Amino acid sequence: MKKHRMLIGGAWRDSASGQWFESVNPFTAEPWALVPRGSKNDVDIAAEAAKTAFHGDWRKLTATARGALLRKLADLIACDAERLARVETTDNGKLFAEMRAQLSYIPQWFHYFGGLADKLEGRVIPIDKPGVFNFTREEPLGVVAAITPWNSPLLLAAWKLAPALAAGNTVVWKPSEFSSVSALEFGELFERAGFPPGVVNIVTGYGNEVGEPLITHPDVAKVAFTGGDRTGEHIYQLAARGIKPVTLELGGKSANIVFEDAHLDSAVNGVVSGIFAATGQTCIAGSRALIQRSIHDTFVERLLALAKTARMGDPQDLTTQVGPITTQPQYQKVLDYIRIAKEEGAVCRLGGEAARRAECKSGWFVEPTIFTGVDPKMRIANEEVFGPVLSIIPFDDEDEAVRIANGTVYGLAAGVWTTSIRRALLMSERLEAGTVWINTYRAVSYMSPFGGYKRSGIGRESGLDAIREYLQTKSVWIDISESSPNPFVMR
Repeated sequence: MKKHRMLIGGAWRDSASGQWFESVNPFTAEPWALVPRGSKNDVDIAAEAAKTAFHGDWRKLTATARGALLRKLADLIACDAERLARVETTDNGKLFAEMRAQLSYIPQWFHYFGGLADKLEGRVIPIDKPGVFNFTREEPLGVVAAITPWNSPLLLAAWKLAPALAAGNTVVWKPSEFSSVSALEFGELFERAGFPPGVVNIVTGYGNEVGEPLITHPDVAKVAFTGGDRTGEHIYQLAARGIKPVTLELGGKSANIVFEDAHLDSAVNGVVSGIFAATGQTCIAGSRALIQRSIHDTFVERLLALAKTARMGDPQDLTTQVGPITTQPQYQKVLDYIRIAKEEGAVCRLGGEAARRAECKSGWFVEPTIFTGVDPKMRIANEEVFGPVLSIIPFDDEDEAVRIANGTVYGLAAGVWTTSIRRALLMSERLEAGTVWINTYRAVSYMSPFGGYKRSGIGRESGLDAIREYLQTKSVWIDISESSPNPFVMR
């Protein structure tokens, strides 16, 4: 197994403790790489390196020069996309077809935000005070802690790194302990692009040993996190101790709503895409299919027919459609939720067990699972499973669909399938979700903001909104009068 090293201050280093942990291939359930087990000592060194870079070589660069580095990085990612996709698939079990598509798209984030780097302009304010000139400056925050999950490691890292760097910040990146290898391989590209040492640092390890010391480190000015809402709540509390701004992209229990006037074949494809693509391991998974009662039975039969054809197996194979669960604890969690759903009275129409197919070998596979007879109050309809498990819930009219869709603590995304433009616009207004897709699902872009309502998060990633998350506004006042105002009265 290859031993990897952390990137700190432009140098590749073992952990301060000299300890390692294994990264396991979800398809074989066998370790395939060794990752440094970082600690508070490593965080301290990385934060100091990031702080030094922020006040040093990185700060000396013009915004145009920063943007040029980001665009150079984008070109290097594009050239290395296939290799990095293979690494990600081996590390987290996601389909190579999807990882390759993501890696081919990731450069656009760095091109887009690289182009924005020198467009961050302040304003001259026509202030109401005579004899005073007032203007604003948009300035970076400082050292950003970027904490990324295991399901789409490099894509979700790009969502944080690109705007943070374009705004002039430096970064300490902690990838998930379950998918650190691709991050470390990705780190080599920052060197090749010519980024000054310490601008991007990568510290690997466990949440309590690396994540918490990073969040609470006095030199860290901002925390950006993607993951579950319980972990997000904990991170929010830790960051609050230092009055630090956060961007939190958290869990979801998204509703994919199909009305009777929808194009059924398209809607069936959309529902399958929403839950079984990425093996359901995505925060935007359409894990609740709300089907209008008049078409419920017909729709379910078509859905079952398509879902039964899903090809499982080696995620490196381009013909595979459903891969393994990324981690053993998550694999067990998904099976536990299936058991809970059965105990609550939901009717299992497909799957409902671990996959025993020969092509799945010893990997952590769960059969694509569909439940009908789901009551909106059941746990399976309210809690994030993060696996290939779909709950089907019937509804009668728009009001009931909205009530069910909005009836969870989450609000990350929603899908609506209808041929009525009136209904499409009305539903997009009434649904409590950061993203609403109409007659499509799982579409994202570097140009469009992404984030959640309610417990699905705080702040936005991608688009113009994202770069504002990594800036602070300074107001500058200049007295251009020749008068001497009363010093005891506010001017």
